[in-house]
Amino acid sequence: MEPRTAPSLNPHFALVGGQEAVDRIVDEFYRLMDTLPEAAAIRAMHEPDLGPTKAVLKKYLSEWLGGPKTYSAERGHPRLRMRHAAFGIGPAERDAWLLCMKGALESVVTDGVLRAQLMQAFFKTADWLRNDPQGNPHDNHR
Repeated sequence: MEPRTAPSLNPHFALVGGQEAVDRIVDEFYRLMDTLPEAAAIRAMHEPDLGPTKAVLKKYLSEWLGGPKTYSAERGHPRLRMRHAAFGIGPAERDAWLLCMKGALESVVTDGVLRAQLMQAFFKTADWLRNDPQGNPHDNHR
């Protein structure tokens, strides 16, 4: 998921409700990660204090959705695979992440078609980040 930052190329930032909605999505995403038993393994990959991680995801997600280019200005290219290389990401981790994001989108984004489009894009990225040699990299059963 390379950031598409020009609003004319990616109107999703406005469609989801702007920064306030992105902030709510990220907050709900991490609330679910903290509470869903299915997300315990991916929660364990994070620091106890999620504050800094939330701040980064809010900036990244805003930019990816077509909002302000704050993430790139502060952190450069996302380099998602490099940044996640230290973590074993297989089908279970991918699916746990997607479960949390699905719940977050369902609680914030009212447009079902938009939610489906976003989940499709999130699946592609989450699956692309898989690096677990035990997992089948072509296990795209969704």
